[in-house]
Amino acid sequence: MLHPSGLPESLRNLDRTLVMGVLNVTPDSFSDGGRFDDTEIAISHALQMIEDGADIIDIGGESTRPGSDRISVQEELDRVLPVIAGLVNSGVAISIDTMRAKVARAAIEAGACIINDVSGGKSDPEMLSYVSTLTVPYILMHWRGPSNIMNTLTDYNDVVADVTSEISKQVDVAVAAGIARERIAIDPGIGFAKTVDQNWPKSLKD
Repeated sequence: MLHPSGLPESLRNLDRTLVMGVLNVTPDSFSDGGRFDDTEIAISHALQMIEDGADIIDIGGESTRPGSDRISVQEELDRVLPVIAGLVNSGVAISIDTMRAKVARAAIEAGACIINDVSGGKSDPEMLSYVSTLTVPYILMHWRGPSNIMNTLTDYNDVVADVTSEISKQVDVAVAAGIARERIAIDPGIGFAKTVDQNWPKSLKD
């Protein structure tokens, strides 16, 4: 089983696909915004996901719902750090879902072991250089722009070929910044500058 390098030993030795539970500690995320924006409720839900079979909990403190605006760094930190602290104390493997190097750094220092950057290093010019100093896995996603404009960035000649090309180029940028290729996991993304039909072509719906 091929996993990115840098995983904790407890995950590295699992010869199967790893399961990631998503925990949005936000009031406005598109799927579950507002349900887990209380720290104790968020921790309890994460522990239930682990009990149900999740291997990793991916914690996000900033909504990437289409049309959403950015929040401050401090607000994002205030949302995620107490949850990370509570879960790390319970031995949970944490992925921090952030586009900001400052948040990634604080989360890693608090015990997170994966960085999940939906912008693939494009949002914060300091992200890739920071990640290059670490040994943890880095999840690099296809991204064309922030949530408040991404639905205007959906022009593709061939969505599969174009996304493949764009994310491959960004992997090269990350490697050039000093991030070992074997540490990088790629995420082509559902949504994120893609229409419903581009996410689910008619051939897959039939």
